[in-house]
Amino acid sequence: MPQTYLDFEQSVAQIDSKIEALEQSGGEASELDALKKKSREQLKNLYAKLGAWDKTKVARHSGRPHFSDYIKGLITDFTPLAGDRKFGNDFALMGGLGKIRGRGVVIIGHEKGKDTDSRVKHNFGMAQPEGYRKAVRLMDMAERFSLPLISFVDTAGAYPGRGAEERGQAEAIARSIDRGLSLKVPFITIITGEGGSGGAVAIATADRVMMLEHSIYSVISPEGCASILWRDRQKAEDAAKAMKITAQDLKKLGVIDKIIKEPVGGAHRDPDHMVKVTGAAIMTALGELSDLSPKELVQQRKGKFLDIGRSLL
Repeated sequence: MPQTYLDFEQSVAQIDSKIEALEQSGGEASELDALKKKSREQLKNLYAKLGAWDKTKVARHSGRPHFSDYIKGLITDFTPLAGDRKFGNDFALMGGLGKIRGRGVVIIGHEKGKDTDSRVKHNFGMAQPEGYRKAVRLMDMAERFSLPLISFVDTAGAYPGRGAEERGQAEAIARSIDRGLSLKVPFITIITGEGGSGGAVAIATADRVMMLEHSIYSVISPEGCASILWRDRQKAEDAAKAMKITAQDLKKLGVIDKIIKEPVGGAHRDPDHMVKVTGAAIMTALGELSDLSPKELVQQRKGKFLDIGRSLL
């Protein structure tokens, strides 16, 4: 697929355009190698100094691996499970049973979709109450069968529509948060793109919360914050900087446990490698949690979230 360049990557786009033209015209190998090296160095320099707003753009890039990609690349014998047994099935929040490197797990996660049709089907990853009630059902199943739970977070937030509110959106999110905290099996979360508001926290109250290097995690979107504070969405860049939404800031604040390094130029430039690296991080975390008793898991998990922010007092 053609590479989609972000606005701050235009210098790289120009070099890559020259590379493509030379390849088509049969240019000299030495010149091509020099341009490819220049493109990679330029990309590396750009991504080494990304600000919070630029990272937000990277986190939202449509080419980043989605839930379906992680399932395809990491999970064998995947059996999707649907419905909340109360209202219906939500395609924005998916889940099921499978194995990662031979170990049985329960997997849940947001799916945004990759093209117009799939994005509409998955509601751009914005789950409704039935999605979070499905998540709770799968959490119960994980505990019943003593299977670790793995969640993949990638959402701008829970769906704020009238129907969702009428069906108890806030209550569904609260119950999902509470169930995650009380889970008696290992629980691992990976924030792969956007981690927005309660819609993200609902499936992220885990023993280990990991973020991809250029993902974001926040109580509200930068645009939403700017609209509230300054009544001007154009100040989203200022809001992003002030909110401390990057993986690097959140690791310092103790909100997350680990940053998973992305390929040069972001996960969208090498999705297969990103999926593989994420799988290795998951297995490491599972190994760290495997010797803890159910009581220890619950105590440490609750303590972890209660301790967030205390270092700042």
